[in-house]
Amino acid sequence: MIGQGFRPAVRLIELANAVRADPGLGRDALAALLLRHGETLADVAGEAFTEADAGSLRAALVRLTGVLTETDPDRAAMALNALLAESGARPRLSRHDGHGWHLHVDRGDDAGWADWLLASSALALAQIISETGRPAWGECAATGCARLYLGTGPGTARRFCSSACASRERVAAHRRRKRAGC
Repeated sequence: MIGQGFRPAVRLIELANAVRADPGLGRDALAALLLRHGETLADVAGEAFTEADAGSLRAALVRLTGVLTETDPDRAAMALNALLAESGARPRLSRHDGHGWHLHVDRGDDAGWADWLLASSALALAQIISETGRPAWGECAATGCARLYLGTGPGTARRFCSSACASRERVAAHRRRKRAGC
């Protein structure tokens, strides 16, 4: 992913969905997800990413899920402001470990994994709210689906994590109306 830039909001959604699906998601699985989102093998190998780091990352993802399920723009903004304040967020450009220049808002290059995730995710979500005026994310509205989604594209606000969930809901609603004689 070097040279392509980082997509922290997309990374957050994927990590949060993985931890929601498996609250005890192991270090190796988390490391694999981080690798897919631009971290290097050196970033997540051995002592660079320990079991304790994985535990703190899972806890941070649980906290961020509270923001990702918030639909009220004011409450979402206040929660993000609190996370940014807690992280001591001071934006700076960083280039390390073979990565190109990218934005960091954590306490420093030696910040822990949870601090890094909370700060970078809060900044990414805050940017989305500032651009859209609303939380452009949420929990899928399909019955039986609790996946989180990011809806930053054009058009109306998303309600579903995928076209498959949206289609299933439309078909189910059509069948309910048909049974009711509408």
